[in-house]
Amino acid sequence: MKNRILAKLRMPDGTINPWVIALTVTLATFMEVLDTSIANVALPHIAGNLSVGADESTWVLTSYLVSNAIILPLSGWFSGVLGRKKFYMLCVALFTVSSFLCGLAPSLGVLVLFRILQGAGGGGLQPSEQAILTDTFPLEKRGMAFAVYGVAVVVAPTIGPWLGGWITDNFTWRWVFYINVPVGILSLLLTSFLVHDPPYMKKANLKAGFRIDYIGIGLISLGLGSMQIILDKGQRDDWFASNFIIGFFALMLMGIIAGIIWEWREKEPVVDLRMLKDRNFAIATLTMFFLGFVLYATTVLIPQLLQQLMGYTAQLAGLVLSPGGLVIMLMMPVVGILVSKVDTRLLIAFGCVVCSLSLFVMAGWDLQLDFRHAAWARMLQGFGLAFLFIPINVAAFAYVPKEKTNMGTGIINLARNIGASVGIATVTTMLDRRAQLHMARLTERANELSAAYHNALNGIQLRLVSAGSTAAHATAQAHAMIYGTIERQAAMLAFLDDFKMLGLVFFAVIPILILMKKPKIGGGGVPVH
Repeated sequence: MKNRILAKLRMPDGTINPWVIALTVTLATFMEVLDTSIANVALPHIAGNLSVGADESTWVLTSYLVSNAIILPLSGWFSGVLGRKKFYMLCVALFTVSSFLCGLAPSLGVLVLFRILQGAGGGGLQPSEQAILTDTFPLEKRGMAFAVYGVAVVVAPTIGPWLGGWITDNFTWRWVFYINVPVGILSLLLTSFLVHDPPYMKKANLKAGFRIDYIGIGLISLGLGSMQIILDKGQRDDWFASNFIIGFFALMLMGIIAGIIWEWREKEPVVDLRMLKDRNFAIATLTMFFLGFVLYATTVLIPQLLQQLMGYTAQLAGLVLSPGGLVIMLMMPVVGILVSKVDTRLLIAFGCVVCSLSLFVMAGWDLQLDFRHAAWARMLQGFGLAFLFIPINVAAFAYVPKEKTNMGTGIINLARNIGASVGIATVTTMLDRRAQLHMARLTERANELSAAYHNALNGIQLRLVSAGSTAAHATAQAHAMIYGTIERQAAMLAFLDDFKMLGLVFFAVIPILILMKKPKIGGGGVPVH
């Protein structure tokens, strides 16, 4: 049976159809990226069910992100030690089993423990998939291959909040984790049949005397883990007003600085930072950081705005993001074709301009915003995002030797994940601070000396009294209603400030692209080694 199925999937030359391999490895990656956002809307349900506070429940997210960030840069090294296929299957198995255990967790402590294991398994999936795609497809078809991967990485965060809201509203938060199990089992079966390590990979293992860079692993884990905790808890603990944050900031600096120095000098580093000497790879990594910064920040901001100020449910707010995901899915194949015909720098610049314009459109929203206009703005952003992910990846690996692919994918995925964490922390902090600023400015004009304030107050009081309220009660209600209106306006202005800032970030990326080497045209018209 197995042989008959494999025979149908083989090409005339006897190799497995590369598109089947692409879909196989994308399956698990989609599941993992989805899990980074799907649990967000389930936090209130988790907190209530496990009898913990809202502040404590956020460790469900933090624990996952910390372990995920630590494994990402180490994935290339693990692939070299275990073999890429074995490492990839180990990650899928760990992610699947820990997802099931997360669903069974009886307490927050147990749930956090299994989320750490889940993040460790998920951290190796994206770099491994990118390396598999790079080796499976010839250079002229690599853009289309990354299009399949790009759909998973860009679309999953957009449908995560909607799917998470739908599951928690209709079932229980535990199914947010259980849905990973059948997908993980299917991915394991397909991978075992279809995916193989390329001949050039050295199947080194620990018994063969492969040297383990314990110091490098320890320093990187310390630095990235501390950074992730700071970014997640910083705003909640008022940043450097908290001794907790100061302590982890010191650990972060110690780990990152010492880790960079150690890895740069190490002959067999666990993370080869010398790859950043390649100008294209370094600039693409920086660009991917900003892509993660803006993509995840807007994925957090838009549902939050719609739920807090417009009264949307989590499911309805998620639906606003869904059309944008559809646009990305439709445009990814188009961009996959264009990347073999057009300078990748031009495609990235075009994507940045469109994304920036969409964010400035969002910066023009007001409290009368309706579903259609919100969805259209997100669709415009999705159109721009489709022109970023594939060209960035193709440009990054254009001059990277094949034996360095595993290491490179870990670094560039780490850049995107750190960008996501920094972006979310930045917009969350800015949202609170700007709301306070706008609140102070707006309330300056709502005082006893303002004729407009008195007219609004008297008008509301008259309407309340005519509706049956007492004069004293109507006065208190009128003051509360005006204060509530000012509060909503201040919050809306803070959201608009965030959108403007994110729009400027994308514009700032464009000049950096000039530093990229002009791609050589050959074969399929994409950069060649």
